[in-house]
Amino acid sequence: MTGPTTHDRAATGAGRRAEPLIVTEDAELLDDLLRLCAAAGAQAEVHHGPPERRAVWDAAPLVLVGDDAAARCRGAARRRGVLLVGRDQDDPDVWRRAVEIGADSVLRLPDAESWLVDRIADVVEGVGRQALTVGVIGGRGGAGASTLACALAVAAARGGRRTMLVDGDPLGGGLDVLLGGERERGLRWPDFAASQGRVAGAALEESLPSLHGLRLLSWDRSDTVAVPPEAMRSVLAAARRCGGVVVVDLPRRVDDATVEALAQLDMGLLVVPGELRAVAAAKRVAAMAGMVLDDLRLVVRGPYAAGVDEAWIARVLDLPLAGEVPVEPRLLASLDGGAPPGASASGPLGRFCAAFWDRAFAGEARA
Repeated sequence: MTGPTTHDRAATGAGRRAEPLIVTEDAELLDDLLRLCAAAGAQAEVHHGPPERRAVWDAAPLVLVGDDAAARCRGAARRRGVLLVGRDQDDPDVWRRAVEIGADSVLRLPDAESWLVDRIADVVEGVGRQALTVGVIGGRGGAGASTLACALAVAAARGGRRTMLVDGDPLGGGLDVLLGGERERGLRWPDFAASQGRVAGAALEESLPSLHGLRLLSWDRSDTVAVPPEAMRSVLAAARRCGGVVVVDLPRRVDDATVEALAQLDMGLLVVPGELRAVAAAKRVAAMAGMVLDDLRLVVRGPYAAGVDEAWIARVLDLPLAGEVPVEPRLLASLDGGAPPGASASGPLGRFCAAFWDRAFAGEARA
């Protein structure tokens, strides 16, 4: 067994987080692996063979064994998180070598670069269960989707859940305004517009304004009215990796960025007022969203037109009913006074949202 090379990037001392371990003598492959580690926000400890101290091998969250070093690793202790990495796409013996060292997977560069960056970043960030991600869409303009999205996020945070609220509607006026935080310091969507690669979850969370116990990604007052779909994908993926709850307020139009957001939802809520024109408009929105989202549910908001109720709307839209948003007469006055939607745990909207999360997480536990 050999000691660290001069490429050693180790951070294994007391108080330092564990980093990936690279085992290879192939200089070109080593450069590639160090580059991918850097892209994932990680440093790495490098050895030519299994480390002399078994504790280093056992403690690494991920071990990247170069194809050239497989034979030298045959006697190393079996463990999870070992990946055999090389470049030869046509090597017929690669799987035999992978079995000999107990590798979880065989990766071939450059094809597997994106996957490997994600895997490295996941283990370095200590990713556990991803956030339960819920999107809210208005069946028509003024349906109250933004109000419900804010109330759901406020209720989740009040319940002790790690919560991020994402404003996916650039023409909605800004959820920071609705939450009374337009002057709070922190990054907004235009700051992430150029994001294409992986965004670190912890860095994203720490960069956003903190309001009412949650983190908010909203819009600024600039002329930016869209983000590229790649930015939406990378930012939402980072938000989900933080765990807890992510609530996304979505626009009614379905563009490329909205499709990326819909693809990452665990559940969508379509908010529909109890009137005929709203139901007609919502049918079109549901059809578009349903092309991407598997789990779309109905939330109905009164008052109702004559002959219309929540059960009838659910039948017409052919959607499962998630609930009926209660009328809260003092809501507008509360908003004008600076309180966010659902601020009162004992109010109708606060109770509705708390009950929604109880059901949602009970369903996750049974799944």
